[in-house]
Amino acid sequence: MAAGGGGVADPLSPAGVPCAFSPLNQVYFALASADGQLRVWETASNRLHQEYVPSAHLSGTCTCLAWAPARLQAKESPQRKKRKSEAIGTSNQIDLLALGTAVGSILLYSTVKGELHSKLISGGHDNKVNCIQWHQDNGCLYSCSDDKHIVEWNTQTCKVKCKWKGDNSSVSSLCISPDGKMLLSAGRTIKLWVLETKEIYRHFTGHATPVSSLLFTTVRPPSESQPFDGVTGLYFLSGAVHDRLLNVWYVVRSENKEKNAVMSFTVTDEPVYIDLTLSENKEEPVKLAVVCKDGQVHLFEHILNGYCKKPLTSNCTIQIVTPGKGKKSTPKPIPILAAGFCSDKMSLLLVYGNWFQPTIERVALSSKEPHMCLVRDISNCWAPKVETAITKVRTPVMNSEAKVLVPGIPGHHAAIKPALPQTEEVETKRKLGENEISIEERLGALDIDGKKEKDDLPQTNSFPVLLTQGLESNDFEMLNKVLQTRNLNLIKRTVLRMPLHAVIPLLQELTKRLQGHPNSAVLMVQWLKCVLTVHASYLSTLPDLVPQLGTLYQLMESRVKTFQKLSHLHGKLILLITQVSKS
Repeated sequence: MAAGGGGVADPLSPAGVPCAFSPLNQVYFALASADGQLRVWETASNRLHQEYVPSAHLSGTCTCLAWAPARLQAKESPQRKKRKSEAIGTSNQIDLLALGTAVGSILLYSTVKGELHSKLISGGHDNKVNCIQWHQDNGCLYSCSDDKHIVEWNTQTCKVKCKWKGDNSSVSSLCISPDGKMLLSAGRTIKLWVLETKEIYRHFTGHATPVSSLLFTTVRPPSESQPFDGVTGLYFLSGAVHDRLLNVWYVVRSENKEKNAVMSFTVTDEPVYIDLTLSENKEEPVKLAVVCKDGQVHLFEHILNGYCKKPLTSNCTIQIVTPGKGKKSTPKPIPILAAGFCSDKMSLLLVYGNWFQPTIERVALSSKEPHMCLVRDISNCWAPKVETAITKVRTPVMNSEAKVLVPGIPGHHAAIKPALPQTEEVETKRKLGENEISIEERLGALDIDGKKEKDDLPQTNSFPVLLTQGLESNDFEMLNKVLQTRNLNLIKRTVLRMPLHAVIPLLQELTKRLQGHPNSAVLMVQWLKCVLTVHASYLSTLPDLVPQLGTLYQLMESRVKTFQKLSHLHGKLILLITQVSKS
């Protein structure tokens, strides 16, 4: 299941790109890249199987995707002769891939026909679709959106069966129970719905940030002393944006009992893709593969049997690196993009490299090794392997050290070649027959490099440049050097001199940091106050200001909600202390 989606504009959108393995034997791997294109890869041969570009791929980029369950094929009964229209509708659902978009529409793409099957739009969502879930039995589709609603679709008629409000804020994730009668939904809190009545069955506390992943981990309850109603006694897993803990929840029989997580798994960074093997009895452990934003995979194996206070660490970590050419060159990490368990549960399909030409490999798992580092050379995998009838096109020969500049990224520039050491350069010129050395070379030989700044701190006149570069490159250290200053005059000068296109990215970075440690939040408030006062006229001209600053507004609302009560308490305490001191 992909935890990724969303645009880069929202700091609380999940990391990663929408992607998923096909059901059953994972023959295909589908991913929707940032350029709006859908690509389907064959996992066995690592070959591009299909490529589809929606007509509105730039304005309505894909934010989530889901394969139709293969279980629908088993519903075809040979004893009952179906009508022609009914049979076609069911058989087509087996190869369908549902794509949610940023504008609220849902596309159904047929991988067999290689074309768009249908479009779900009428009466559905009017904002970004965050998650799609197929019902494993009846072929219905469930979707949730930033418009706070959950929609139940009939995929054969392409019409809405039911639409209801799922949360007071955006609904970010969905999951259907193993028996198909319940639906989990989550924004920040998690709710369990009865699908037949659309009523809430249970509440769970959830996470501080939007939930990006929901997965049931067990099919049967560990204890079989009481009758099983299909959901009570089951465990499910949740992951959230900017959260390094994956929580496990237990569905209890009574609403008044425990609503908090019973255990948690800890990882090194935000999860972007999660896959697991379901536990079908109380002796069988749950196997979990979590791909993190830092490009590592963490493997967990645990028998779910009640409350566990301490967060569980991974049994094994998998990393992939380049071989490193030459003695001095160091190996570079290759990011792992997705991972899925094979049907034997003893091997893993790894997708790594880049999104435009990923490498897919099957790796056998070893229970003894706590850390696996795979060395792979992907320097020759830059060109997509697409079968083509054109034979007269020549592929340019590229040097392995060559750097490709991607258009559309502001501030990109060619890498400057490091200069030769001074002594080598001088000796080379002398060998070429040059008698005199230039003044520039003589000064260079004297190693005159001026006075260095104390502690390598940036100069005050370079703060706007550093801030802009740090926001463009998302450089954490560079942003820290600028944003951690306490000089109010320097903050004001920096905000006055920064370019206008960096104002919104700066506000999003400040929003992200305001959710951190209170000491950091105090500094960020000074920056926030300055940006809003200095650039108020520019911000008022933006047509999409409300969605851009919606997260910041919600954050401020939640922070000041208890301010009045705290002020009353503060006043009463002062009065009490004054009376005690006088008496």
